[in-house]
Amino acid sequence: MALPPIVTATLQSAVLSGTSNLLAQALTAYQTDSQLVIDWVPVFQFIIYTVISTPPNFMWQGFLEETFPAYLVSPTKDAVASAAANDEKKLDREARENKLVEPKLNIRNTLIKLFLDQTVGAVLNTLAFSMFMHSIQTAMTRPEHLAAAHRSGSYLFSRGAIDYSKVDWRAVVRSSQLEFVPIFLAGLKLWPVISFVNFAFIKSIEGRNLVGALAGVAWGIYMSLVAAR
Repeated sequence: MALPPIVTATLQSAVLSGTSNLLAQALTAYQTDSQLVIDWVPVFQFIIYTVISTPPNFMWQGFLEETFPAYLVSPTKDAVASAAANDEKKLDREARENKLVEPKLNIRNTLIKLFLDQTVGAVLNTLAFSMFMHSIQTAMTRPEHLAAAHRSGSYLFSRGAIDYSKVDWRAVVRSSQLEFVPIFLAGLKLWPVISFVNFAFIKSIEGRNLVGALAGVAWGIYMSLVAAR
């Protein structure tokens, strides 16, 4: 039995998110000319964030498409010409060949969706990422004997690996506020283009999520580097 689209999208995004963090660690090791030792803690954190954030984003994209559909059905040029000439035979033939109507891009709706996605959507996603990462990093502060990257697997399976009682939520909010503008502006260099391609050319929500997840690999590398500061 096929998985629901929202589950498939979440699994795809989670795999790509983990991949982006691994690539970021490899890039850092290359830049610093050091041996690559995978730290599984940030990989775990990125995957968890993606599993939590993908479903609401999937539903957000569905809401935008239902409210402002990118494509509306319009008569084809041939159908209009046949109707104008009152040519019933041609209209019947075009009906049999499914040539009476065609989907047509609604530019107004596409621009509205692009605006909403890059304002409301971008603001909420940026804040959600910062709040989640700062809080889970504090909740997963490692003791000295498990702080090294090669001990990250042991830490993940240790008792009390995630302890939100350690989190100072005021500090989390302050940190999120400080980095909001730089992350938001960085996102404007990538996501408007991805959103336009999605809204204008990709018709299914599943396809849009996959395109976004693939672009998110590059974005995830950047965000992994930001989170590692």
